[in-house]
Amino acid sequence: KRREVDLKHLIRLFSTSAYKGTKNYINSQKKYEIIRTVIYFAISARLFIAGYVITKTKMNYLTIVAVVGCLPACKSLISVIMFLRYKSASETFCNRLATQKHRFCELYDMVFTSYDKNFSVSHIIIAGNTVCGYTETNSFPEKEFQNHINSVLKMDGHKNITVKIFTDMEKYLDRIGQLNDSEIDTSNSEAIAETLKSVAL
Repeated sequence: KRREVDLKHLIRLFSTSAYKGTKNYINSQKKYEIIRTVIYFAISARLFIAGYVITKTKMNYLTIVAVVGCLPACKSLISVIMFLRYKSASETFCNRLATQKHRFCELYDMVFTSYDKNFSVSHIIIAGNTVCGYTETNSFPEKEFQNHINSVLKMDGHKNITVKIFTDMEKYLDRIGQLNDSEIDTSNSEAIAETLKSVAL
């Protein structure tokens, strides 16, 4: 009975992962990726053991299936390694952000991938043609990030977008307040958000 309950809980965790761009996404996704990877490798291991027990030799069809099953398991392991390198926006920042009310589309825990570098941004707001974010990374290559994101946005049809990433939390919150007090057309915000999510981990 206890084992059955534990299995159901494990399956529930395995079948649900956090939505990209939501609060605490990275920390939740880490758990999901780890559980998925363990399950994949466990399935391959059980198939191999079952084949060996039945045939008394490694040369059987179940061994082939087990080896093939290691491919998605290894791919999943790479995702685990990637997510372990990053963490969600800090509780300190999230609590401070909660005091700054705004009406804009927002994204949390965005790790943007490129051929040369990955860029970790804790929070982003999209206010019309302005993409404004905050990073808790000590040395953030803002110019490289701006060039990368602008090229991605242009390829998806979003032109004349201003991209600015802050490393100072208070300045970022002040900027949100300034944008919130301005008359801004936010009709394109969701489309921009989808483009940003498409190039994020």
